[in-house]
Amino acid sequence: MNDVRELLGRAAEGAGKPAFAAGAVYAKAARIRRRRRAAASAAVLAVVAAGAFALPRTGGDEGPAHTSVASAGPSASPTTSAPAPASAKAERLAALLPPDVGEIEEVSLLALIKNATPEQARTTYLGPLDGQYAFRKDGGVGYLLLTLMDREALERKMGRPADPAEDLCARIGQEPARDDCVREVLPDGRTLTTWHDSMDYSGDDSVGWGPELVGRLTQSDGSQFLVRSSTGFVGSGTQGPLLSEPPLSRQQLKKLLTGPEVLPKG
Repeated sequence: MNDVRELLGRAAEGAGKPAFAAGAVYAKAARIRRRRRAAASAAVLAVVAAGAFALPRTGGDEGPAHTSVASAGPSASPTTSAPAPASAKAERLAALLPPDVGEIEEVSLLALIKNATPEQARTTYLGPLDGQYAFRKDGGVGYLLLTLMDREALERKMGRPADPAEDLCARIGQEPARDDCVREVLPDGRTLTTWHDSMDYSGDDSVGWGPELVGRLTQSDGSQFLVRSSTGFVGSGTQGPLLSEPPLSRQQLKKLLTGPEVLPKG
């Protein structure tokens, strides 16, 4: 399942006439890797430095309210400039991660890539930290997408009944095998599966995604945490060059997904 594909495809109809096809989001990762250096070239940096866009505001926990940045780690030092107050969710997420992951900003991919309005980009989340976050480090920008999906919603997404015991590392039919897939049954009975995705999908050159680490935490009630730790994208709406590695490692994803902070209260 590709959450980026579904997210942008679902909103394409309501976002007005797009500047490119929805398939643009899935440009071949191989081409992106060849462009990795070009993305850091003076031409791209000039576009980034120009500050060509500003994210629209959305209300509450349903979407990013601004483009402020939070530093990861409980003892992270404030930036020397005077940034706008960081969003509460970005601050809570940053407090759970080590400082070396970089600065964290809550964003909307629909607003960045599709120029969606706040209403079009609005998303209702179940988990207190669900959302889309930009990670800025060493001049690059990667992304973390975190979503808790209940069993009913998951079954609608898959088009079939959910099976909490399903082995996501097993190859099904003609589906490509998941690269470097690791399935771990946790002591409490939940199952965590992580794998790497090259994002080597066909599409045009408007937007191209870099490689990412994908995670699924399947809970006993059939709900799942869906997470993507992406090296970023280049093209329309880019915030900067790709990161050399996904912003969160496999162990960092595990620690985040298995902590109580991501679970709904009550």
